[in-house]
Amino acid sequence: MVRRLWSDGVLLAVLIACVWWPLATGGAPGGASKARVDLRSPKYLHYKQEYRRNLLSNGLGVTPPMGWNSWNHFACAVNETIIRETADAMVSTGLSKLGYEYVNIDDCWAEIARDYNGNLVAKNTTFPSGIKALADYVHGKGLKLGIYSDAGYFTCSKTMPGSLRREEQDAKTFASWGIDYLKYDNCNNDGTKPTVRYPIMTRALMKAGRPIFFSLCEWGDLHPALWGAKLGNSWRTTNDISDTWDSIMSRADLNEPYAELARPGGWNDPDMLEIGNGGMMKHEYVVHFSIWAISKAPLLLGCDIRNLDKDTAEIISNKEVIAVNQDSLGIQAKKVRSEGDQEVWAGPLTGYRVAVLLVNRGTYRYTVIAHWDDIGLPLDTVVEARDIWEHKTLKNTFVRNITATVDAHSCKMYILKPVS
Repeated sequence: MVRRLWSDGVLLAVLIACVWWPLATGGAPGGASKARVDLRSPKYLHYKQEYRRNLLSNGLGVTPPMGWNSWNHFACAVNETIIRETADAMVSTGLSKLGYEYVNIDDCWAEIARDYNGNLVAKNTTFPSGIKALADYVHGKGLKLGIYSDAGYFTCSKTMPGSLRREEQDAKTFASWGIDYLKYDNCNNDGTKPTVRYPIMTRALMKAGRPIFFSLCEWGDLHPALWGAKLGNSWRTTNDISDTWDSIMSRADLNEPYAELARPGGWNDPDMLEIGNGGMMKHEYVVHFSIWAISKAPLLLGCDIRNLDKDTAEIISNKEVIAVNQDSLGIQAKKVRSEGDQEVWAGPLTGYRVAVLLVNRGTYRYTVIAHWDDIGLPLDTVVEARDIWEHKTLKNTFVRNITATVDAHSCKMYILKPVS
C-alpha cells in the first residue's frame, strides 16, 4: 500500500511537471497554449506502467537524501574515529533534526586484498573495529551509514578493490553490515558501458535483503539522467566538484537541463556540497546551497562538521531553504531566464507556491527581475513574497514580477504564495 501511494505521488509530480513547465516556458509542445492530461487515456496509463516498472523499487529517496560524505574534506585520510565523531556532531549540532541523516564513507576504507572467501575487508589501520561495528554505532545515534564501491576492478584511488564481477557478493556483505547507502563509482573498469555494469549492482542490491539507497556515480559520462531512474535513487550528472565559484556554477549548468527527469525516488546529482571548506566567500556558499536546494539535489555536506564555523552552520541549517529541497512535490527547478550574468530559477512547490531564485553570476551589482510569465504564474496573480534567507515576509505584495538588487556572486531566494 505504501509503495502504491508513493508511486502515485511520483506520477502526480511528473504530471504536474508536464503541465506546469510548458506554461512556465511559453506553451506546450507544438505551440499549444495549454496542457491537459486525460487520466483515462492509453498514453497516461502507459506512462503510469512505465514509471512503476522503471523505478528502483526500494522505497527510498522519496525526497533528496541529506547527510555528509567524507571525500571533499578528508579524501583518503578517513578513519573510524572521524566517522564516529562526525555522527556525534551530526546530533550535537542539531543537523540530524533538520534531516541530515546519512554519514557516508567514501573511497579508501578497505584493504587492497579481499579475504580468503573473496569478501571485502575493512582496512585494519584505519577501521580496526570493522564496518559492522561502525554501522551499529551510527544507527545507535539514529543515523544511517553509507559506503563506497566502484563498478570496476579497483576504486578510483586504486587502494582497494572495486565490485566488478563481485556485485552480488559485495551487496550481501554491505547488507550484512547494515549499510544504508552505496555510492558506486566508475573507475578502472573493463571498458564496457556503465549501462552494462550498473544494472548488475542494482539487481544485486535488490536481492541483498536490505533497502540500500543506490547512488550512481559515473560523472554524467553517458547521460545517466536518461536511464538512471531504472537503476538507482540518484545519478551524478557532472564530473567532480571543487571548492571554487566556477566549479559550482558549471556543475549547476550541467545539471539543470535534466530537470524534467528528476522525481521522487530518483534525483539528479551535481555532486556534494563544498560549503565550509574555505575556498569561497559566505555569499558564494549561499548561492551554492540555494541552487542545490531548488534543484532538488542531494544535500550531502562535504566539510568537517566537527568544527563548524558560524557562517557555515547558518547556511546549512536554514530550515526554510531545506524545506524547498525536501518539498514533497519533488519537481526540480529550471533556469527560466538567463540574461548575461543575471539568472532566474523557479520551480513549483506544494500549496500552489513557487520557489524563485535570483542569481547574479557577475562581478558587479545587478537588478534581477523574475517575471510571472517566466515562472508560470498568470500575469494578474497577486503574491506574497517571503525572503527565505532573511526569514521575513515582505511588506508589499507583488503582481507581474518581483525585482531585487543582487550583489556580485550573490542571490535572493523567495517563496511566492498567491493571495488572489
